[in-house]
Amino acid sequence: KKERFRWKRGKSSCRTIVRDFTDIPIWNKFMQTKPKLTLIKVGGKIAEEESSLNRLLDDFSAIEGYKVLVHGGGRSATKIASQLGIESRMIDGRRITDAETLKVVTMVYGGLVNKTITAGLQARSINALGLTGADMDIIRSVKRPVKEVDYGFVGDVSKVNISFLAELIRKDIVPVVAPLTHDGKGNMLNTNADTVAGETAKALSAFFDVTLIYCFEKKGVLRDSTNDDSVIPQITRADFERYITEGVIQGGMIPKLQNAFDAIEAGVSEVIITLASAIHSGGGTHIV
Repeated sequence: KKERFRWKRGKSSCRTIVRDFTDIPIWNKFMQTKPKLTLIKVGGKIAEEESSLNRLLDDFSAIEGYKVLVHGGGRSATKIASQLGIESRMIDGRRITDAETLKVVTMVYGGLVNKTITAGLQARSINALGLTGADMDIIRSVKRPVKEVDYGFVGDVSKVNISFLAELIRKDIVPVVAPLTHDGKGNMLNTNADTVAGETAKALSAFFDVTLIYCFEKKGVLRDSTNDDSVIPQITRADFERYITEGVIQGGMIPKLQNAFDAIEAGVSEVIITLASAIHSGGGTHIV
């Protein structure tokens, strides 16, 4: 794309400079050599089981280049809420976050789960920094408006502080991000971890060659939910819409894949859905 800059000399003359940035060698070199970054999103079940978590942290530590880890923690939040006598309410797999539940998820996501992962990475000589969206304003969101369902204190991401995150990453600090955001008015908000991962990957793609890997308990997106080996190796947007119509893809996999396609369309180089224990295998479902 060409950009024109004009200025007047006297009353009548005008000089036009045309800059086609693709003709500038240093620009081409920068665009072709974005440093590699891998962003892993790990679900609560994996993050909360000691053996699974240890294996994941071993594999994550072995990833070359820059990296970021985003985690969930819903199972622990449900367990601790129960111990505190707080009822956990879910609609279509999504948590209703009332005022008391918000306190629980803030403690669990931003405290217990986040710091357990951060400590585990430090033990593996990874200079990790545990963060929520409120820390250094890295992820700001707006409270989800009430439509058919009032989800309570749930936030939809509106801004990622890309300059701060990129600065941390370039200093070889590994962000470990909890799925908690804030609205800039002093309120914490519970935010879907898949969305946090997708929005963060999209923002970072301005500076890095980003691979986004969603880790969960299956080998990938399954054609047959009763057959763990029926992995669909790749899915296009057209495939996605057809599989929804056919009932192959349903429930929580729909928003996960929607986040994946949004990331690809926003400039993320690669999105993979796979087992947490298979992040180095090259398998899983690739979003294309």
